[in-house]
Amino acid sequence: MSDESASTVPVHCLRAGMAGVGMIFDETYRPFFERARRGWYVQNCGVLRVELSGLASRTGRRAAAYIEAHGESETAPQNLAGPEGIRQLLSGDVDFVCVATPDQRHFEIAREVLAAGKHLLIEKPSVLLLAELDELQALAARHRVLAKVVYHKLLDPDHKKLRTLVAEGQLVHVNSGYCSLLEPKIISANQFSEWIAGRNPGTYVAVHYIKLIDFTFGGRLRRIACTGQRGIVAAADGDTWDSTELRLEYGYDDGREAAFDIHTSWVTPDNFPGYVEQEVQFRFDNGVWNGHSRKRGVECTIEDRTPHEVKITPNNHYNADVLEPWGERGQRGYGIEVLERFAHEVGTVEFGGPAAEREQRLARARELEYNDLSADRQTVAAVQAMEAILARHAAGQPGCMVEVNHAAGGLVLWRPGHGEPEVLYDQTV
Repeated sequence: MSDESASTVPVHCLRAGMAGVGMIFDETYRPFFERARRGWYVQNCGVLRVELSGLASRTGRRAAAYIEAHGESETAPQNLAGPEGIRQLLSGDVDFVCVATPDQRHFEIAREVLAAGKHLLIEKPSVLLLAELDELQALAARHRVLAKVVYHKLLDPDHKKLRTLVAEGQLVHVNSGYCSLLEPKIISANQFSEWIAGRNPGTYVAVHYIKLIDFTFGGRLRRIACTGQRGIVAAADGDTWDSTELRLEYGYDDGREAAFDIHTSWVTPDNFPGYVEQEVQFRFDNGVWNGHSRKRGVECTIEDRTPHEVKITPNNHYNADVLEPWGERGQRGYGIEVLERFAHEVGTVEFGGPAAEREQRLARARELEYNDLSADRQTVAAVQAMEAILARHAAGQPGCMVEVNHAAGGLVLWRPGHGEPEVLYDQTV
């Protein structure tokens, strides 16, 4: 490209804020911001750059370490710690905010972001209640901004190929499925020990597979059941769960149904070679799809470093720090690509054409079912039902089941021995 033609390419900068500076930030958002600061070309937009403006967190410790290690005096993000951190972040000049806090804190932060007229990206699950989802959708529509959620597993190459075969009709009508995700005890006992009281690994992890099933196979969610185990992370009679077994039943236009079982745990032994063990199986009229995180990858052993500092079976598809053949250091993977795609969508809305056509660009971005909050209803419904069932279980009422779009309401919980249901959500899911 000549100097003359290069000068005609517009350069746009989006200023970003970050809420939550934990493990997810370090693994995916940090490398995303470091790459996005250099910029890349977006069709109909020009060169798009992203500057990280501020880091809002409870203590500010991790933010301070990041700024010291990676920041520069002129461009370093602000360290906004404490309860006023989000408000301070929103009072500045930011275009979008990413939320990667513990899931039970998503809603309050997201509501403030959207009320301030900023684009929003939330880590999964977006929220825990359908009523909260309704409020966020209304705020996004009122302020004419994007409200999106991160389901990075939808960008996993294996999951993209699965959806391709389904969309093309090569795999015909899913009949049933099984998903399992096991995480080491260090997750619950160490990394997330400050916020897991009263929580469960199903909401934290199974939601990836709920969305995968919902997005890939379509259909209408009909029934949810769940049970789980306690006694390792916390008391055996408490409300903090070691593992969960979730069952979802979907109905389809041809009158047939499919059932999916999702098992999750965060008490696997820390020295388990898989570290994070992921497995899926989906059965169709004409075939079977099997996927396994360890069997598709590599194994690595380094004395005194594996399995904790270096994983024995790393998922290089998700995130990999690599030295490129041409000598450049880089970090790639679908965990980072999904964030780049969101910045692409925001940049296209704001800079991808005449200002008078912004509403049309915004509407097109909202039609993306892989990440828009408007397409998250059945996933949030499953999460809300699972949370309610486990809460009743912990209170001495195991065996509950939730029906979706029953005559009594959108989410209706049935308790063994009770003739009348409890309405969890009265609107249509």
